[in-house]
Amino acid sequence: MGDPIKRIERRSRRAIFQAYLESARKNGAKTVAVTDGDGKDFTFQDITRASFALGGAIGRMTEKKERVGILLPTGAGAIISLFALLSRGRVPAMLNFTSGSKNLLAACKAAQVRRIVTAKKFVELANLEKLIGELSEAVDIVYLEDVKTQVQPRDKALAIIGPILPVLFSANSDPEEPGVILFTSGTEGAPKGVVLSHRNIVANIEQISAHVVLEPSDKFFNPLPTFHCYGLTAGALWPILNGHPVVFHPSPLQTKIIPKRIFETGSTVLFATDTFLSQYMRASDDGGMSSLRIAVCGAERVRDETRQAAEKRFGFEVLEGYGVTEGSPVLAANQPGDIRSGTVGQLLPGIEARLDPVEGLENAGRLHVRGLNVMKGYLSPENPGVILPLTDGWHDTGDIVFIDDEGYVSIRGRLKRFAKIGGEMVSLAVVENCASAVWPDNLHAAAILPDPKKGEQIILVTDRKDASRSLLLAWAQSHGVPEISVPKKIIEVDEVPVLGTGKIDFLTIKTIAEEALIAAAQPAEPAAEPTKQELKRRAAEEKAARKRAEKVAKETAANEIANPEKTQSVAANDDGEEIKNAAE
Repeated sequence: MGDPIKRIERRSRRAIFQAYLESARKNGAKTVAVTDGDGKDFTFQDITRASFALGGAIGRMTEKKERVGILLPTGAGAIISLFALLSRGRVPAMLNFTSGSKNLLAACKAAQVRRIVTAKKFVELANLEKLIGELSEAVDIVYLEDVKTQVQPRDKALAIIGPILPVLFSANSDPEEPGVILFTSGTEGAPKGVVLSHRNIVANIEQISAHVVLEPSDKFFNPLPTFHCYGLTAGALWPILNGHPVVFHPSPLQTKIIPKRIFETGSTVLFATDTFLSQYMRASDDGGMSSLRIAVCGAERVRDETRQAAEKRFGFEVLEGYGVTEGSPVLAANQPGDIRSGTVGQLLPGIEARLDPVEGLENAGRLHVRGLNVMKGYLSPENPGVILPLTDGWHDTGDIVFIDDEGYVSIRGRLKRFAKIGGEMVSLAVVENCASAVWPDNLHAAAILPDPKKGEQIILVTDRKDASRSLLLAWAQSHGVPEISVPKKIIEVDEVPVLGTGKIDFLTIKTIAEEALIAAAQPAEPAAEPTKQELKRRAAEEKAARKRAEKVAKETAANEIANPEKTQSVAANDDGEEIKNAAE
């Protein structure tokens, strides 16, 4: 194959739609490219003709290079709408329909989106009538059902002639021009627009292809949202542009249906997060997901329990990736047969890395990246439509990273997710990982709040109903984790809030923690004297907690002697960074 970096540089000099047309010609018009959520197959010919026809109709409503919003679930409709806009030289802006009207309006303002493409059926099924009503006060809503009625004979002719003479009948976009606009998650503030050029996206697909070798028979299954860079680039465009069929599912939350569809479709490559994958495996019968060869997980760390369950019950490997929206998104990933615990694998070909020192932290640095896949710049509501470019092409990820002599990457944590307690730096990832080790079947998230004595304190929010701090402390002590990393307070909730991307909603987590502390500070009514039965119950609970702590310590003692290193992982970067994992 020659030099992979030179090949990536050469093949990335293409616009996204041109890369798609090349794939369609190479793989054949009658080849199935996409299977939709309802089981309907779409061949390359179906997608190409629909893209040209829809593009012709939408083209009359819009201007060249106009930024047009797409508000659709993962499926053929979203991909066809994307290609339709690209075929006419428009710039798709992928909108997160789970983020609320405030964030969506801010996103539209930042990117100067005046029109949003959606579908009446989707709005009805997802109960988005109120959201659409609020958005329609600022932008025009374009329904695909209405656009279809406006398709003219010339659009149908374009659908037939366009694929034959694409140079004459489709926009020949400059690969360096904006290709897609995505938005950061908004977990730490208002979402920012991330402007990715055609070359950024195509280069990242070529980088992934050079790093993770696929089998000719591989079939993808993607339930992740296409408004998220991971679900768009890796979960949709990577297979389509490489000629591998992809099965779409409109929501990752349908945990009972998804394992059945994986089995029925014979899919071999699954895209998920650790949380979703664990839920799918629990909902599946033994052998129900055995068609899988690999599962590619991002947006949060992959736990050892998840890998073990995948291998023992179904016989597939779990690869872990790390990336950021600003990197289109994948920066590093494990490879089949080369999974080193606590790392996210090596950087993809053609990506430069720079580690800047961080005060108070050793053996790691703040990661900056540069490469063909790194964005053109940001858009913000404060300066609508204006792209703020990077300095010398370097993007500051905000992640604290260690890279060993062989190039394997370990994520220590997100800089914004370190608490300073009594002068020491403590990663919230360590706190969450301790909780996950003790209660692996539950979801946990940590927040930083002010502390009058030590500067800051850590609060753990969990959906575990009997979460005992004493048990957590015992586990930490038996594993050499300092007591400073044990949360000061644990708050139990019915459900840990999660964004539509699968990330934990850390803004809401912080609000929950703040409200709990305020409530705890309120004067309480005098408590009634506990009954003998209540005292007995409390004693029994404390005894049970001690026994659980002792059991955990005993079970891990042998592992500690064999491998004294402690591993940790970190959830996704909250400024648009997507796929993260770590070791310490």
